[in-house]
Amino acid sequence: MKNLLFLPALLLAATPAFASGPGVDMTSTGLGIFALILFVAAYTMVIFEEQLHMRKSKPVIFAAGVIWVLVAIAYAGIGDTHTPHDAIKHNLIEYAELFLFLLAAMTYINAMDERNVFQALRGWLVSRGFTLRTIFWVTGVLSFFISPLADNLTTALLMGAVAMAVGGSNTKFMVVACINIVVAANAGGAFSPFGDITTLMVWQKGKVEFVEFFAIFIPSLINWLIPAAIMSLAIKKERPEAMEVAIKMKLGAKRIIVLFLCTITTAVSFHNFLHLPPATGMMLGLGYLGFFSYWLKKTEHRLGTGDQPLDMTGHNPDQHCEIPEDHPVHGHGPGFDLFRKIARAEWDTLLFFYGVILCVGGLGQFGYLAATSAFMYHDLGPTTANVLVGILSAIVDNIPVMFAVLTMDPVMSHGQWLLVTLTAGVGGSMLSIGSAAGVALMGTARGIYTFGNHLKWAWAIALGYAASIVAHLFINAKYFH
Repeated sequence: MKNLLFLPALLLAATPAFASGPGVDMTSTGLGIFALILFVAAYTMVIFEEQLHMRKSKPVIFAAGVIWVLVAIAYAGIGDTHTPHDAIKHNLIEYAELFLFLLAAMTYINAMDERNVFQALRGWLVSRGFTLRTIFWVTGVLSFFISPLADNLTTALLMGAVAMAVGGSNTKFMVVACINIVVAANAGGAFSPFGDITTLMVWQKGKVEFVEFFAIFIPSLINWLIPAAIMSLAIKKERPEAMEVAIKMKLGAKRIIVLFLCTITTAVSFHNFLHLPPATGMMLGLGYLGFFSYWLKKTEHRLGTGDQPLDMTGHNPDQHCEIPEDHPVHGHGPGFDLFRKIARAEWDTLLFFYGVILCVGGLGQFGYLAATSAFMYHDLGPTTANVLVGILSAIVDNIPVMFAVLTMDPVMSHGQWLLVTLTAGVGGSMLSIGSAAGVALMGTARGIYTFGNHLKWAWAIALGYAASIVAHLFINAKYFH
C-alpha cells in the first residue's frame, strides 16, 4: 500500500536522463526528498493557475533551477561532477527539439489567424447552416483524422482556433468543443508514429513497426467516440451567432495554408527518409514562411518602410490592418511580418515545457526510475502497470512517462507494447495538463479552456479510456502471446 501511494510521485521523477547516470539510488536522501516535494508543490501551483493568477511556467521554471542545484550538490558529495552535466545537456536537447517544433507550428497558426483563415472558415461553417452540435462533431472528426499526419499538438492548435472563431461569445460551446478536440487529437495521434511524440519514440525504439500502429485504430476511435457522444448532449442545437459582414481571407492566406501542409510533409520526411529530428523539418518550413513573408511585403509595397518594434507582450500590432487583396497599400501600418508572428507564440506554454522536462530530468538523477520499474512491472504486472502509465500520464504529461517506460525497457509481449502506446497516447486526455495538445490549447484559449473546465468532464473521458483498453485486449488478443 505504501508503494502504491508513492507511485505517482515516483513516476513524476521518471525520465530518460537517468539512463546517462550511474544508477545511484538517492531516493531516501534529504536532497532527493526535498527535490520531489518541490516539484509536487510547483505542479500544484500549475493546477491552481486560475485561482492564483500566476502563469503556469513560473513555478516549474523556478523548481527546475533549484532541483538541478540539488542534483549537482548531491553528486558532488560522492565525487561525481560529470553525470549532472551530461544529464542536463541531454534534457536540453530533448527540450530544444520540442521547443523548435512548437515554435514553428505556433508561428504558422498565428500567421493564418492574422490572414483571417479561421474567421473565414467560421463564416463558411455558419453559412452552411450547421448547428453548434454539428460543428462540434465536424471539428472532432477533423481532429481525429488530421492528428495522425499533423501530430496531436498541431491539430489541437489548428482546430482549437477554428472552434474559438465559430463559438464567438458562446463560452459553454467553446469549452466542450476544446475538450473534444483535445481528446480526438490525442486518440487520433495514438495509432500513428507521427501522431504524438510518444508514438514517435516507440517507433524509433523499434518496439512497434509502422503498420502495426493501425492495430489500435479501433480502440483509439472508441476512446474518442464515447466521451464525444456524452459531451455532445450538453450542446444545444442552436446556430452560431450571425456574422454582420462576410470575412474574406487576406492576400496570401491560401498559400500560407499550403506552406503549412508542406512544412508538415517536410517534418515527416525528415524523420522517415533522412532520419533527422522532425523539428529540423519544421524549422525548414519556417524558412518557407520567411521567404513568403518577404514576398508579401514586396507585393504590399512595404519594403523599406520600416517596421514598428515587436510587441513581446503577445499583442498583435498588425491585427487591425485590413489590406484588400486587390488594393496593396504603401507604407501605412506594419502589414505582415514573420517576426511578429514568432513574438505572438505562446511563450508561457513553451517555457512551461522547459520547466517540466528539466524538473523531471533532475528528479530522475536521484534514482526514482529503478524503484518505479521494479514495483510496476515486477510487482503489479505489465497490464496493470501499462494501465497506470496512462492514468499517470494525465498528471505528468505523457512524454516523460513514455520516456521512463522505454528507458526501463521491461520484458513484455508485443500486445503490451501496443497497450502502453495506446494508454500513454490517450491517457493524457483525462486532464488538461496531461498532454502537449491540452497544455498548448490552454495557452491559446486562455480563460476558456481551463484545468477546472476540463476536469468536469474527466469522468466521461475516463469511460472512453477504460473502453479502449477493453477493446484492445479483445481485438488484439493475438499479440499478447
